[in-house]
Amino acid sequence: MSVVASLIAAEVAYPGRGTVLGPFDLALTEGEIVALVGPSGCGKSTALRLLAGLEQPTAGTVTRTPERGQTAVVFQAPTLMPWADARTNVALPLELAGMAKAKAHDQAQEALKAVGLENAIGSKPAQLSGGMAMRVSLARALVTRPRLLLLDEPFAALDEITRRNLADDIHRLWDQTRPAVVFVTHNVEEAAYMAQRVVVMSANPGKIAGQTIIDAPLPRPPGFRTSEVFRNAAEDVSRDLAKAMGHVQ
Repeated sequence: MSVVASLIAAEVAYPGRGTVLGPFDLALTEGEIVALVGPSGCGKSTALRLLAGLEQPTAGTVTRTPERGQTAVVFQAPTLMPWADARTNVALPLELAGMAKAKAHDQAQEALKAVGLENAIGSKPAQLSGGMAMRVSLARALVTRPRLLLLDEPFAALDEITRRNLADDIHRLWDQTRPAVVFVTHNVEEAAYMAQRVVVMSANPGKIAGQTIIDAPLPRPPGFRTSEVFRNAAEDVSRDLAKAMGHVQ
C-alpha cells in the first residue's frame, strides 16, 4: 500500500523549552489505523499537528499526499460553533470548499444519521451531551470523506460506556471509506482496541520507544476485549510504556 503521510527524522523545538519531539519517524499507509501512546508532554499531539499541516518541523521532513480538504482533525474538545445547529456545523467544511448550501446540508444530514444523530439535526451544542457533541465533531470530520483522519484524544472527557460505543462507531465509519487514521490516547487498552499498530513514545523529547502490531480484524468482533490477542497486545504496549517512562516491569 502507498504511504499517505510520513514524518522523517522530524523534530520540533520551542523557545525556552528546547526539543519536545524527535527525531521521530512515522509512516502511515492507506487504510491503516495507528495509535500514539505515551506520557503527558511526550509530543503526541505535536506529531499529530505536523501530520495535519498545522505546525512545521524545526528539523526533518513531513510528507503528505492528501490534497486540500482530504485531511480531517477531531480534537479532544468538539470545537463546534455554539450559535449553529448540528447540521450547520457538519456542513461547514463542505460549504468552505465551495459546495452549494443546500447540497452541503443534505450531505451533513446523512453524516449525522451515520453517527446516530438523525434526531438531533437541529440541536445546538449547548443542547447536546458530551458524547453527542463528539459525534457531531466526528460527522463533520467524515463528511468530506478524508484520506487522512487525525484524532487527538477524542474520548478523553467521556464516560467509559460512551467511549466504547464511539470506538465501535469510528471503526464502523472507517470501514466505509478506509481512510488512514492516527489516534492519540493515554489509554493503553483503548489504543490496543482501536489500532492495527500502536506506537509508544518516550518522555520529552518524544521518540519511538516501541511498537506493537495487533493482528486482528477491524472492525473488532464482539467480545474482542476478552480475547487473548487483545490482552497480550495491551500487555505488550504497557510494557513498552513502562520502559519509556523509566519504570521496570
